[in-house]
Amino acid sequence: MHIEFRHLRTIKAIHEAGGLAKAADQLNITQSALSHQIKGLEDQAGVELFVRRSKPMRLSAAGQRLLRAAEKILPEVAALEEEFSGLRAGKSGRLHIAIECHACFEWLFPVLEEFRKAWPEVDVDIRPGLAFGALPALQREEVDLVVSSDPETLPGVDFTPLFDYEPVFVASARHPLAAKDWIAAEDFREETLITYPVERTRLDVFTELLTPAKVEPRALRQVELTAVILLLVASNRGVAVLPDWVVREVRYNSDYVTRKLTEAGLTKRLYAATRSDDTRKPFMANVLKLARTEPLKLQRGFSRPAP
Repeated sequence: MHIEFRHLRTIKAIHEAGGLAKAADQLNITQSALSHQIKGLEDQAGVELFVRRSKPMRLSAAGQRLLRAAEKILPEVAALEEEFSGLRAGKSGRLHIAIECHACFEWLFPVLEEFRKAWPEVDVDIRPGLAFGALPALQREEVDLVVSSDPETLPGVDFTPLFDYEPVFVASARHPLAAKDWIAAEDFREETLITYPVERTRLDVFTELLTPAKVEPRALRQVELTAVILLLVASNRGVAVLPDWVVREVRYNSDYVTRKLTEAGLTKRLYAATRSDDTRKPFMANVLKLARTEPLKLQRGFSRPAP
């Protein structure tokens, strides 16, 4: 038996209209065509779907069973059609994000909160477990956006610049290095460096400063949470290098000092990697815009003059 969506719509229309003539008008087909469709469906099923002797015409037991199926299936089909329409219009879709920058959660959550209000139909998720293979996951369509500070030339992938930031040295106000105006690579040689638990290739202090200078800290301590890193630094258990948006508050806390790295300072840029086909989707364009503007509010908290 071959049942099409139009058959389900027909059964539902005849039941609601109470007769072929009204149902045919509702379905915008001739009564003759509707009768022929019903006869063909009954021939396939091998049973009558309507009790034709009754007025108004009513469904048989088999017809009632088909009606229940129509009432269950048609709303699901309508919802699916609406979802596909939203996808075509860029109003709905999927935004699964992988982050190569551990500290980016600090600004990403405010961005996603604003995004959620404007695009409630978009499925948003963060996939931290894919950080080590984020760009290949993007190409395999396992994620839809990757936050990275290391753009690459990849076919079918766009890297959109988001914002520049400064990696900042943080130490206890009681630390001897607090007396310096800026911090050099050599200053880390006798220090315990507290970092996030990620590879050195994803830590600015190594890629931009220590590795090029061939300097190794005395010890390395890895900590998951920013708040715990700052707690250890305040206790003079080590020093850290964090992005400027993270240290915006501690700059005005007497327990800490913040210093630039090298005399000239260091500047890095974050990018959002997306598949080229997705970059211009309305919801993707909006989240990229928010990711360029919202973090600046956090950075302004760091760059304002000290009281």
